[in-house]
Amino acid sequence: MTTDRTGAVVIAIDGPAASGKSSTAQAVARALGYAHLDSGALYRGLTLCALEGGQGSGRFDGAAILAEAGRRALELRPGETGFDLFLDGRTAEDRIRSAEVTANVSEVSALAPLRDWVNQRLRQVTRGVGGVVVDGRDIGTVVFPDAALKVFLNASPRARAERRLRQRGEPEDEARVAEEAARLEARDRQDAARPVAPLRAAPDAVLVDGTDLTFDEQVARIVALARGG
Repeated sequence: MTTDRTGAVVIAIDGPAASGKSSTAQAVARALGYAHLDSGALYRGLTLCALEGGQGSGRFDGAAILAEAGRRALELRPGETGFDLFLDGRTAEDRIRSAEVTANVSEVSALAPLRDWVNQRLRQVTRGVGGVVVDGRDIGTVVFPDAALKVFLNASPRARAERRLRQRGEPEDEARVAEEAARLEARDRQDAARPVAPLRAAPDAVLVDGTDLTFDEQVARIVALARGG
């Protein structure tokens, strides 16, 4: 496969919220022997910095967030199978998955200075990595436009809602599924309409609809694409 301008073989997996990007990317990377890079971890780390620094919805300040991230040494470090997020010199993977961070990360990630900062660091950490699977919302369109393979992973709002509730360990009754599906559709509209790095498939991306696929089938399809199948 061809390499990106960073010198790495990059597989870019983009898609909307709860489409299974991160778990699928992890499994694809494992099957190919590549590293996994979750772009969302950095945005979640920045959101955590903002919230713990006293900022909140409607008043997020990009410059102040970056200053806080620098002061607290927010960074990605190579791990056994990918990259881990560190803050204050210790892993922050558990802290960035909180409900409060999840509720605010979309707003924070829409700030142009933060996207530029994240994109630079994503490109930096892939230098010298033989192969990497990166997931996010603008990986194939903005961050790694020369990726060897670009995949846009999607599923119906209902299927994504059921997946998200299952991940949380919550009941999948009709009312909860409908409520979560509506929330995801609103998030889709917000992400697609934002002026900075809107959610969209790259023109040369392969569309993979996981609505009627099992997780293993979804992974196998992308692995086959990576291997030229």
